[in-house]
Amino acid sequence: MNNVVNFSAAINENVLNYAPGSAEKKALKAALTEARSKVLDIPMYINGKEVRSGNTKRIAPPHDHKHTIANFHKGDGTHVTAAIEAALQAKEAWELMPWENRALIFLKAADLIAGPYRARLNAATMLGQSKNAFQAEIDAACEMIDFLRFNVQFMQEIYRDQPISSKGVFNRVEYRPLEGFCLAVTPFNFTAIAGNLPTSMAMMGNVVVWKAAETQTYAANILMKIFLEAGLPDGVINLIYVDGPTVGEKCFSHPEFTGLHFTGSSGVFKGMLKTIYSNLDLYKSFPRFVGETGGKDFIVIHPSALLDVAVANSIRGAFEYQGQKCSATSRVYIPQSMWNDYKTLLTQELAKIKVGPTEDFRNFVNAVIDEKSFNKITSYIDNAKDDTANVEILFGGTYDKSKGYFIDPTVLVAKRPDYITMCEEIFGPVLTLFIYQDEDFDSTLKLVDSTSPYALTGAVLAQDRHAIEKAKIALRNSAGNFYINDKPSGAVVGQQPFGGARASGTNDKAGSKLNLLRWVSVRTIKETLVPATNFGYDFLDEE
Repeated sequence: MNNVVNFSAAINENVLNYAPGSAEKKALKAALTEARSKVLDIPMYINGKEVRSGNTKRIAPPHDHKHTIANFHKGDGTHVTAAIEAALQAKEAWELMPWENRALIFLKAADLIAGPYRARLNAATMLGQSKNAFQAEIDAACEMIDFLRFNVQFMQEIYRDQPISSKGVFNRVEYRPLEGFCLAVTPFNFTAIAGNLPTSMAMMGNVVVWKAAETQTYAANILMKIFLEAGLPDGVINLIYVDGPTVGEKCFSHPEFTGLHFTGSSGVFKGMLKTIYSNLDLYKSFPRFVGETGGKDFIVIHPSALLDVAVANSIRGAFEYQGQKCSATSRVYIPQSMWNDYKTLLTQELAKIKVGPTEDFRNFVNAVIDEKSFNKITSYIDNAKDDTANVEILFGGTYDKSKGYFIDPTVLVAKRPDYITMCEEIFGPVLTLFIYQDEDFDSTLKLVDSTSPYALTGAVLAQDRHAIEKAKIALRNSAGNFYINDKPSGAVVGQQPFGGARASGTNDKAGSKLNLLRWVSVRTIKETLVPATNFGYDFLDEE
């Protein structure tokens, strides 16, 4: 027991390529076949127990919505209350557990994902969220593994950060978990985000009520099984499928509520904060909150940019995972001098893209998440078709939901920089272009900064170093993650800490030490080794 624990430095998980004939491709295809062959009965998990309400809802792949792969049990207010009580009951034993034991649980979970659960978790993400094999691999496998391993490293670095001690004094700080229970509200679009929000809080000794998006329950169920198999004690993380208003009503009115970790829309996050602020007198402590919300992410192409770089990163940024990333490229600013060549190459490359189900690995674009999303995205396309005075459809504009919620990659050319699709978050495979005059590069940068309330990600493509520096300065508040000669998506844990400000959230940088610091409350301890024996000081003596 008398030892100093030193975990090895984290290393990013290797991304498997799923080449034809590879072992990982065979394993993934087998996992997909097995998953499609059965209908799961998915429970909630409260106090380590499977909880079934009897009120079930069907899960179907977004790209094959007539095929049932599971039914999950929806909860109500009683399940939220039970989850809160289970968390509070587990709190003392969990926060007093030696930190290295907490770390080992999540390191084991990472190894389980890297090994026996990899194909199964990726297959669940492909089926439940309609991600292709590569997008599932970089998300459900690699990013989730990286979050777990790097957060252990960050935790170790935090605990080691101690104050100096002067002669005769021993100073130290304790990084206590927050006093009460935390709430994690997670989105559909990234399995890794769904796993990271509750585990990052739990790792630091907190107990968690986890509300997963209904459209992510298929993979969330597997994540919870992994955490429990890794040794997570009962009640530390409690996974429930309950509607947002009910969760908010129960959690935000509880005196032990102490923290919110949220990824979702800006509007929902603002509504939560308004409720929390109005209930401040109820709480034992001021609650902490971290929010990563929307984005209207941009690429600014300088006249010096390379044409193939501009086209490749426009397509990857806008259409990977159907644009359903808060970091997806949604607006591109193109200089007039490049326009004709850019347009020609862009349409040629887009014509090569195949759209269809994830089980066919040749498909680059798959289905959007559900019918509600499909209807919202296609409404922007239909409005564009009717508004020829302000916008034209350069490519795509077609869609079909008869079998799955498929929307073909769509490119609009706005004739006004404030056209609606240049300003509003769409969260789908719709990219809007605006052509600017080459000599207006400086004013275009100001336009980029002022067009959208969001400030999540953005990029500049240029060979001219002066132009790069100019864009970096002019757009310093426009994006929390800024990319040079790359698409504005694909942040890697430990390499590009992720998050934005303005309407995009609190910029607390998932994938970094900064995020974990939000989930601790520091206690400073000063111990005097030889205490004073009288009240007097030297200055009191007579001269």
